[in-house]
Amino acid sequence: MLKSYFQRLFADPDSAAALVRRLLLEQAAGQHIDRATDSRRVAYLSEAYLLTVRLAEASELARQALGLSRDRKERGMEAWVLRLLGAIAAQTDPPDVEQAESHYRQALALADELGMRPLVAHCHLGLGTLYRRLGRRDQAQA
Repeated sequence: MLKSYFQRLFADPDSAAALVRRLLLEQAAGQHIDRATDSRRVAYLSEAYLLTVRLAEASELARQALGLSRDRKERGMEAWVLRLLGAIAAQTDPPDVEQAESHYRQALALADELGMRPLVAHCHLGLGTLYRRLGRRDQAQA
């Protein structure tokens, strides 16, 4: 969902890196991320880090966004962040298959319950991409 948005908006990693730098400058200017920051902004920054393959930072911020969304009972955002955590785990080298599957499946269940069909599709795509990377052709096609 958001990843495809960022990919369309920033056709190359340098543009995504520029977004991360801008957000980091905002943090340095006193708008730092803390428990009072909204989950969506933290998740967007995490997505930008994922696109620039800064997985440790992406994971840390995604976990913070997950906590914020759960604290505030923002179930849609929780589902989206779970998908993001799945994508982060799937992109590690080697992929953390157990974590990626777990996060994708949790996101899938919540998104399905909430009727978030585009997110359901992104979860299926993420699982398929993970399985293809692992050489599990039948699971990837399913």
